[in-house]
Amino acid sequence: MEKTNKQSPWSWVPSLYYAQGIPYVIVMTVSVIMYKRLGVSNADIALYTSWLYLPWVIKPFWSPIVDLFKTKRWWIVSMQLIVGAGLAGVALTLPLPNFFQYSLAFLWLLAFSSATHDIAADGFYMLGLSQGQQSYFVGIRSTFYRLAMITGQGLLIILAGFFEVFTGQEPVRFTVEASPQHTEVLKGPEIPEITENDELTFVISHEQLQLATELISKKEADSIKKWVAAANMANGFVLPDPELEKGPSWWARSISQPMGTWLRDRLGRTEEADPILEQYRGNMGLIGIRLSEDPGEGREIILNTDFRRGDASIKLEHGERLEFTSDNWDKTAWMLIQLDHRLDRAASAYFEGRSGNIPFAWSITFAILAGLFLCFFLYHKFFLPRPASDKAIIQDDGQGVFYEFFQTFGSFFRKKNIGPALGFLLLFRLGEAQLVKMASPFLLDARQIGGLGLTTGDVGLIYGTIGILALTLGGILGGIMASRKGLKFWILPMTFAINLPNLMYVYLSFAQPESFWLISGSVAIEQFGYGFGFTAYMLYMIYFSEGKHKTAHFAICTGLMALGMMLPGMISGWIQEIIGYQNFFVWIMLCTIPGFLVIRFLKIDKSFGIKEKKE
Repeated sequence: MEKTNKQSPWSWVPSLYYAQGIPYVIVMTVSVIMYKRLGVSNADIALYTSWLYLPWVIKPFWSPIVDLFKTKRWWIVSMQLIVGAGLAGVALTLPLPNFFQYSLAFLWLLAFSSATHDIAADGFYMLGLSQGQQSYFVGIRSTFYRLAMITGQGLLIILAGFFEVFTGQEPVRFTVEASPQHTEVLKGPEIPEITENDELTFVISHEQLQLATELISKKEADSIKKWVAAANMANGFVLPDPELEKGPSWWARSISQPMGTWLRDRLGRTEEADPILEQYRGNMGLIGIRLSEDPGEGREIILNTDFRRGDASIKLEHGERLEFTSDNWDKTAWMLIQLDHRLDRAASAYFEGRSGNIPFAWSITFAILAGLFLCFFLYHKFFLPRPASDKAIIQDDGQGVFYEFFQTFGSFFRKKNIGPALGFLLLFRLGEAQLVKMASPFLLDARQIGGLGLTTGDVGLIYGTIGILALTLGGILGGIMASRKGLKFWILPMTFAINLPNLMYVYLSFAQPESFWLISGSVAIEQFGYGFGFTAYMLYMIYFSEGKHKTAHFAICTGLMALGMMLPGMISGWIQEIIGYQNFFVWIMLCTIPGFLVIRFLKIDKSFGIKEKKE
């Protein structure tokens, strides 16, 4: 037993937090892409997948159950087994006629078991590691959690795409090149000549489409969009969305739209409209496609086309999902390409359309994930340590369950220093909570209204690559530094680190530089500071959760953390619209003051978080 307890944290911390991130990204991100590929309407996807986030919102309310019954180790391995069962359930139900309802039920099972796994894993982290190890590994665990996010958003989608290709016709591939040197400007839809082949395949009008970065008139762009949508719908390639035909919902008609109009009329700041968008749009291009022969009576071939790589400033505006049958195989379906109106340099994008057995492809993908979680279950069943302190609070026949349940919540709010602790959890990231919502809109908005006028592709590169790298490095360095001198020593420097780099946005809003690398560097500094400073937040949650109910108390802390991000974020857009970007980022700096004030009232043991040499 002793030997097991002394095993290296490297043998289980990375795998545990990688396993923690996979179900979350599946529920939050992968499910949206999967249902889109399966033809579910946007309205249904948005409504039902948003509800899947509920278990993480309310997990503090059942976190005492994890503390009261069984060990954290038992909860971890049990939930990993149930997550695997949920993934297997999704895999089995996707080919069925009522796949949407059945798969959602299993995703709900997945979501609740994953949220419970999060509670147990965070509690086990505090039990299985010493204070110094907790500080050291806080950046490592965050890194592997982010790797799980990248796996879900990248590798899993690629895997499903591979199976889609494997089970269908030859993929449709085309490249779009945009450049100021090109002269092609779309003046109207011209049907290209398409030749037939001897086998069932897709025939495409352009494998390479060249477009000028010139602008076209708004009127012309709207006319082309309407024509493409009407043509595809008339020929049965695209079905009408019943949600769109209903018009705005009661909530939108009666509450949100009138309230928005009232606020704009009375509190809105008059801004100069973008003269470009009033009259012009980005250039457009058409890709024509049809089948080479009749697919056969009763057979449907669904072509799903999307952006694969390149510059995201080149967008597939219409025709992502086209349905071919024996009734329309000899007619031309249209895909509409549109450039970002801010694009004024050479750029290219590669698109690929796949027509495989999509339910089967996603079933295989989820079956592989189920196997992966069976491996996680077996690995952690044997390799997770068995800390002596990992015990269930209620070990008898369950008497006094309700008393212990409510005692858990009460004991949290009776902790010493609870007032400053609540202030810290809710206010430490007050500025960052608002900044994170407005950072991307600021980079995208036109310079005439205070933004930087970057393209979608530029913002994706800045945040998706440079920002993530800086954030990860900051988090790892923060954990290493905190393990050397402890949380009390580092909390002030880390407070500076998470707040002062926000000045980069004040600079960007006033200077509005055009250099891509200057903008990228500014964002990288802010993200690195956030990653470094957030270490103090995580460690304080661990420190304040110490005690008899540390697992449940940490879950309550994470709930307060989410509340501290949610409430300021909800009003950030409203504030920005009223005062503009420059004043908004100055306001952000003012919002960092409460974080500096509240840390002065925190009581932290000097030795907490210091890693001893023998560790």
